[in-house]
Amino acid sequence: MTGTMLALKGCFRSLTSRRPPGFENHDLLASETSFSVNEVDALYVLYEKLSSSIIDDGLIHKEEFLLALFNSSLKQNLFAQRLFDLFDIKHNGVIEFGEFVRSLSIFHPRTPQADKIEFAFKMYDLRHTGFIERDELKEMVFAILKESKLTLPDDAIEAIVDKTFVEADTKGDGRIDLEEWKELVIRYPSIIKNMTLPFLKEITQMFPSFVLTTEAQDSQLVFE
Repeated sequence: MTGTMLALKGCFRSLTSRRPPGFENHDLLASETSFSVNEVDALYVLYEKLSSSIIDDGLIHKEEFLLALFNSSLKQNLFAQRLFDLFDIKHNGVIEFGEFVRSLSIFHPRTPQADKIEFAFKMYDLRHTGFIERDELKEMVFAILKESKLTLPDDAIEAIVDKTFVEADTKGDGRIDLEEWKELVIRYPSIIKNMTLPFLKEITQMFPSFVLTTEAQDSQLVFE
C-alpha cells in the first residue's frame, strides 16, 4: 500500500511539474470570467498549440501571437501590437494562460458592455494617459484601414478623425476621456461590434494556423 501511495504521489508531482508557468485552475478562471469550465478547457487546447508554435515553454510570446494572427511572426501591425499589450496583463512580454482567458472573456456575449467599451478605449489609448489624443486616433484608424487592405487619402482620414472628435469631445479639451468614449459608443454601438465573437470556434479563425480539437459540444462553446 505504501509503495502504491508513493507511486501515486510521484505521478501527481510529475503532472504538476508539467504545468506551464502561470497555470491557473480552470474552475477558478471560469468563476472569474464569462466562460464555462468547458469553454476554459477548450481554450486550453488552443493555448497549448499557440504557446508551443515557436518556443515550447507554455507561454505565448509576441512572435507566436503574430504567427497566430497573420501566419507570420515578422509582420508589424499596430492593431496586433495593442492586442498583445492588452492581453499581456502583467506587462512581462508574454501571455500566460490566465491572461489569455481573462482577455478573451471580454469578447464573450455575456460580458457586460461596459467592459467591452473600456477594453476598446484602452486599444486607442496608445500612450496609457487615460485619454485618446487626436494623433492616437489617427494612428489606429490608419492601422485598421491597413489591416483591412483599404487605402484612403490623408484628407479622408483627417475627416474621419475630425468627425469623431466633433462627436466625442464634448468637453472641448482636444482629447477623449473614458466617459466621453462611453457616450460615443452608446450613440454608435457599431464602434465595438468586433468586441463580440459569436462562437469559440471563431477564435481558431482568428488564429488560422491552428485547429482546435475538443470533445466539447459546439452548443457549449458559445462566447460571441
